[in-house]
Amino acid sequence: MILGVVLAAGEGRRFGGTKQLAELNGTPLVLHAVRALQGTAVDEVVVVTGHDAEAVEAVLPDGIRVVRNRDYRRGQSTSLAAALHDVADDVEGAVILMADQPGVTAQEIGSLLVRFGRERPRIVRLRYTDGPGPSLLSREIFAEAAHLHGDAGARVLIASHPDWVDEVAIDRPAPKDVDRPEDLPEEGSRPV
Repeated sequence: MILGVVLAAGEGRRFGGTKQLAELNGTPLVLHAVRALQGTAVDEVVVVTGHDAEAVEAVLPDGIRVVRNRDYRRGQSTSLAAALHDVADDVEGAVILMADQPGVTAQEIGSLLVRFGRERPRIVRLRYTDGPGPSLLSREIFAEAAHLHGDAGARVLIASHPDWVDEVAIDRPAPKDVDRPEDLPEEGSRPV
């Protein structure tokens, strides 16, 4: 069983509010990540909420499991830990997406799943032409990933253990993170 995890607990301080609910092409940012995962073979989609949890959860479709991170103010690592502590025994891996990075496609996520299914590396990561993208973490490193601190995610594990990483090349620039309102792409510009 493979989980799709969307980290959507942050306060959006630089954005000036709950950016998970900011709309792109008429859809809240958090739903771009959820829908990308729903378009793949992941077995379950989990959204980690924290700041403004009730409002974020209200836009989620039925069938999405929610994990509330009460420690979200302590950084992104606490959301990753909350998700990984709340997994069933049969979960083999988890694709980790950020709620503020619209433009990651189901096809790209699917390439992570295929590589993991074939080779079972500890970490499979997308590598765009200008840098890294989302990762799939295998269960064997969940405990270590759940003990990260601060605003660091899987990139700390990757930096500490480069031999654990298998990359899937994606022939385009990485979708831009939305940190400020001006980072929202122009309407209609999101890749399909």
